Parts: sequence; structure tokens; C-alpha cells
Amino acid sequence: MDPTSLAAPANVAVVVLAGGEGSRIGGNKPIRRLAGERLIDRALRAARTWSNEVAVAVRDPRQLEDVDAQIITDEPLIAGPLAGLASALRFGARSGREFVLTIPADSPFLPVDLLDRLLDAVAKSNCAMASSNGRLHPVCALWRTSARSVLQDYLASDRRSLKAFAAEVGFCEVQWGSEPVDPFFNINTKSELLRAEELADS
Repeated sequence: MDPTSLAAPANVAVVVLAGGEGSRIGGNKPIRRLAGERLIDRALRAARTWSNEVAVAVRDPRQLEDVDAQIITDEPLIAGPLAGLASALRFGARSGREFVLTIPADSPFLPVDLLDRLLDAVAKSNCAMASSNGRLHPVCALWRTSARSVLQDYLASDRRSLKAFAAEVGFCEVQWGSEPVDPFFNINTKSELLRAEELADS
């Protein structure tokens, strides 16, 4: 592999995963506002710093309206975040990209060096996955689009875990510190949204 290809942004697509129901926050999580900005718009702003090929993966297009990005739909027969990854890998492959970076719509403080560090680490692996505070964040990961060739066999085994799929294709872990704010803090509840407001103001 040409090592210079790892540093080329043109080799990477970014997909924002926004297909969850967000039931714990009362639904419509991606359009909840933080510091006056919708979470989905905040995620897209970050995504565009990493690639010019950006999409949002949703379970149903009606989940999001008035979004300035390509909308792709989750694989309907796959449950959970793995459905979003399947759509992301398909999108990256069709875009002719070697890698696809997945990020969630509900993590508003993602590190600016996310893509750079994952690219530096991926080497001969098929996935580089972020971690902080001793915890993996499987929706914040850089995947080779060629991993798509393994997905059907994995699904046939009735497994649906992103972590297990990463282990299946071979992944490396990239660690971030969590002080003063965990960069992978994610919003699932109204209290966490309030906490995010406090962090955004600090």
C-alpha cells in the first residue's frame, strides 16, 4: 500500500450516523439544539472538515428534513448501528473512497484530530476505532470500504455488534484522553443535553 494514500483526504468519505430513534430524549434527537445549533448541523460541520464526500445515514428519510447533505438510508433488514455502517460502507465504495469515517450525530465535541489519528493508526488493519477513558466508541471509527465484502457472511451468523464486526475484520484502537471533557461525550437524555450546554458554554 502506498503510505501517501493514507494521508489523502480524497480517499475518505464521512457518514454521520443518525438513524436511532432517540427515545430516551423524546425522539428527534438529531434536530435537538445545542448552543443554538442543531446536533445534525454541528456533526455535518465537523464532517466537512474531514472530507468533501459527506452523507447522513437514517432509518427513514422522514427523520430529517432541511439537511444540506446527501441522505442515505440504513439497510432495512439490519438492526442497530450495524445498519448505518452497512449503508456507510456502501456509500464509501460507490464514491470510490478507500475509507469511510463514521461519526454519530449525538457527539458534539469530537476531536479535530479524529481523522488524522485514525488514518495514522489504521496501517494494515481494516478498521481504526476511537476510545477514551478505557471505552471503545464503535460508531467513531475509520473503516476500509473493502470490509463490506465480509459483512454478508457476518450478518448470516446473526451477529449485530459493531465491536464484534470490527474484531472480525481486524481493528486497532486509538486512545484519546478525557480531560477536561471526554471528546466522545454523547447525548442520549435531556439531562445530558443540559450537560452539553454547560460544556459548550465553558
